[in-house]
Amino acid sequence: MNSIPYKNQIQFLIYFSLSTLFTWWFVSLSPMYISIGQEILSTFIAGGKWGLQIILAFVFLRNQRWYFVKNIGFVCFLGSCILMPYVVLSYFGVVNDSLFFIGSLVASVVAMIYYYYKAVKLSQVNIKWWIFWLFCLGIAITLQLTIVFHVI
Repeated sequence: MNSIPYKNQIQFLIYFSLSTLFTWWFVSLSPMYISIGQEILSTFIAGGKWGLQIILAFVFLRNQRWYFVKNIGFVCFLGSCILMPYVVLSYFGVVNDSLFFIGSLVASVVAMIYYYYKAVKLSQVNIKWWIFWLFCLGIAITLQLTIVFHVI
C-alpha cells in the first residue's frame, strides 16, 4: 500500500477533476439531451455514485482511505477517457449520433466495472465495496433511463 498520503491526495484530486471535466464535455456534446437541466441532472447522477463512495471511504476506511479513493479516482478517470473519442469526433463534427454516444457509454461502464474490482483488490478493502458500487451503478443507470431520458 502506498505510504505517501499526500501523493494519493493529489492524484485523487487530479483524477476526479479531469473525470468531471471530461464527463461534462461528453454530456454537453451529446444529441440525446434536450436541455441544460437534463445535462446537469445526468451529470449529477453519474457523479453521485462516485461521491457516495468517497464519502463512505472517509467514514469507514481509516488508513486506506486516500489510497482507495485515489485508486477509484483512476477508475473514474479511465472511464471518462474512454468517452473522449466521442467527444473529439463530435466536437469536430465528424460524427455525433446517438449510437456512438450509447456505445461509448457502454464501453466506459464495462471498463469501469472491471477496473473498480481491480482497485478494490489493489486497495485491500473488502469486496463488498465493489458490490456496493455495482448496486449504485444499477441505481444510476435506472435513474438515467427513467428520470433523464424517460425510456422506462
